Amino acid sequence: MNARPCVLLLLLAIAGAVHAQAMHDHDHGIPEKLGTVSFPVACSPTVQQPFNRAVALLHSFAFDAARNAFANIAKQDPSCAMAHWGIAMTYFHPVWQPALPPATFAAGQKEAQEALRLQPAAGSDRAYIQALNQLYKADPKATPSQRTLAYEAATANVAHDHPGDVEAQVFYAVALLSNASPTDKTHARQKQAVAILDPLFKANPDHPGIAHILIHACDSAELAAHGLAAARKYASIAPSASHALHMPSHIFTRLGLWDDSIASNIASEKAAHAQGDLMGELHAMDYLVYAYMQTGRVKEARQVIAAMKQLPRLDMTDFAIAYASTAMPVRVAVEERHWDEAAAIAPPQGAPESVVAIAVWAKGMGLARTGHADDARKQGERLRGIEARLHVAGDTYWADQTGILATEIMAWAAQASGNPAGAVALLSDAAEKEDRIEKRPVTPGPIVPAREQLGELMLEQHKPGPALAAFRDALALAPGRAGALRGAAQASAAD
Repeated sequence: MNARPCVLLLLLAIAGAVHAQAMHDHDHGIPEKLGTVSFPVACSPTVQQPFNRAVALLHSFAFDAARNAFANIAKQDPSCAMAHWGIAMTYFHPVWQPALPPATFAAGQKEAQEALRLQPAAGSDRAYIQALNQLYKADPKATPSQRTLAYEAATANVAHDHPGDVEAQVFYAVALLSNASPTDKTHARQKQAVAILDPLFKANPDHPGIAHILIHACDSAELAAHGLAAARKYASIAPSASHALHMPSHIFTRLGLWDDSIASNIASEKAAHAQGDLMGELHAMDYLVYAYMQTGRVKEARQVIAAMKQLPRLDMTDFAIAYASTAMPVRVAVEERHWDEAAAIAPPQGAPESVVAIAVWAKGMGLARTGHADDARKQGERLRGIEARLHVAGDTYWADQTGILATEIMAWAAQASGNPAGAVALLSDAAEKEDRIEKRPVTPGPIVPAREQLGELMLEQHKPGPALAAFRDALALAPGRAGALRGAAQASAAD
């Protein structure tokens, strides 16, 4: 689709979405649109439609709005066990990290126990509630991964016992993704989820959860093309949910469809802002900056960052907020090769160490690329310390990512010190490690992929053949990245 009509259509959709959010309790203007969900429950008939709406919100990860909707149902029908099931489910964030946030675990557990107390003697409601309590069982020794694995097994049984229940199949697919390992490059659980969701998508084209989870399942270089149909559809299914407007850009980013990603995130940013969803707004802004940089629209990227700095005081203890607000200025400085700007970036106060690592990396890269090798190595050692502490804390994923960042700095410091062979060895090691790990949904991708950096290093060492090979490998994993395309062209011209 031509970018201009795409932008226009999505902006028209968001105009309706924003108005609907403000007016959804009053039948004025454009009605709320969240998709089509039918989830019969053993509660008062008067709450069935509100329950369907609450589940639609849940499927689009509008957790706060869904929680309020389920709470209203519990007030209207105090005997409705599934209302408490729904509230507890809003505290489970299956494809985010952590899936069971410690700060809200007790609240989710309380609601799960209330659902258990009110559960019917038989039927699908009871099955859903029993599965939920695998997440929140009263076992202080159970780890989060043990809980999500037990939940996956329980939802597998619900889906098997109720093959005609669309919701049972969708929630099983979600449970599979909650246990998908970022180091499993076979994408086994993602493919299981796709196999479940594909036929459901054809039969239920307006179901928000099916399209949404298909996108998450296909958020990899291997599967992205398979998720394009869901990406093209999801925003029109649930334009009243800002997350639904953003999610297609996960696939667009994987495929290098930058104009589509820009349109998606402009719409999502505006909707999230109107709905007071700060995390959603910043998440869309980060993806927007990433896409702008790939199309050479540096001015627009900097305008997004300027708008971010005008937002109310950001809670830097919130990982998603801290990540997006830290990554955006780093992306621009490093992709533009403004090394003095990168070296001046200060770590965010109060942010998780996995986020602080991004700013430390930027500083180290800026120092290394301007010839200050010893100072750069100090930043690399600082990252090694963060890596070690993250390992001790059990955060293996971000520890490994931080280790890769540290190795990248050391590689460029080696190059600056006149050790080209050492630089190649280090950066090759970083690229191989990065290739083995999938990105988390919180980010559109590394600031600059290690393999793309390897191509840049080879160019600096006047080795156009190896540089071209590295850039081609980088583009296979991240199509359309401007730096890799530019580098490949330079390497081809020099070869």
